[in-house]
Amino acid sequence: MDLHQFRFNAMSCPCELRLYCIDRQQAEQVAEQCIREARRFEQKYSRYLEDSVTSRINQSAGRNPVQIDHETHAILQYSGSCFEQSDGLFDITSGVLRRVWHRELTSIPSEDAIESCKALIGWQKIDLEPDSVYLPTEGMELDFGGVVKEYVADAIAGLARTMGIEHGLVNLGGDICIIGAQPDQKPWSIGIVHPQRANAAIAVIPLSAGALATSGGYERYIEIDGRRYSHLINPMTGWPVDTLLSVSVAADQAVVAGSISSIALLQGAGESLDWLADSEAVYLAVDDELNCYGTLPQESNRIEPVS
Repeated sequence: MDLHQFRFNAMSCPCELRLYCIDRQQAEQVAEQCIREARRFEQKYSRYLEDSVTSRINQSAGRNPVQIDHETHAILQYSGSCFEQSDGLFDITSGVLRRVWHRELTSIPSEDAIESCKALIGWQKIDLEPDSVYLPTEGMELDFGGVVKEYVADAIAGLARTMGIEHGLVNLGGDICIIGAQPDQKPWSIGIVHPQRANAAIAVIPLSAGALATSGGYERYIEIDGRRYSHLINPMTGWPVDTLLSVSVAADQAVVAGSISSIALLQGAGESLDWLADSEAVYLAVDDELNCYGTLPQESNRIEPVS
């Protein structure tokens, strides 16, 4: 049984499959189906595509409900649970804030502009039924970006298992879902991207099952008058959060790991570590001085190339 690797792009990020298979033909058949599934989700939920479910929901805001299938309803229900558990910090209606916080920004947005966007935010305003969803105010939006990629990682890992894969992993832009440990039962070595050094890991995590997701305040930012503002924005204040550089969380499912890491960062630098400790999550957090905290076992904390 040999290891076969497949790299591709989906959901605006580099992706990879590592599959142990009896031959190349089996590996290619599995990879083809998994990549097709990733692209199906992208076509279905991308806010950049006019015919996606997301676009149809947003275009109908303030006008009429949109029919949805069981899959979309399940994702929305999970997003609602995250909203409740985060006391409103994880809100998939908050993407409207990118209208005022964007890369072309050269000065701090006005409070009036921020307040006008905040008036369109609020998961609790949505009317969600088993077969439909309705955004009651024109201009409201849903953005599935904070949950779909991790959901897809879980879905692809499950698909690979149904096709006979027992050893492998799925990596969607740093969100990892383990299909199974390596054939000799050794764990996979997962590098946590160094927040300040390209192509380097700040830590290496051994993982034999479950999933690992990493969120980073360093990933995207806006610089105004020499100061960096995170792309992570508190939906209640309308302002970027001052947060940890990154949080990695291990859980049974990638979608759970991803939402925990995102919520932790949205807490802000002063509260993130306390929130993670109280949540009993298995995590690794990195602060702006590159100190590492958490409960994830590490093979090494040396800086080394990311494979």
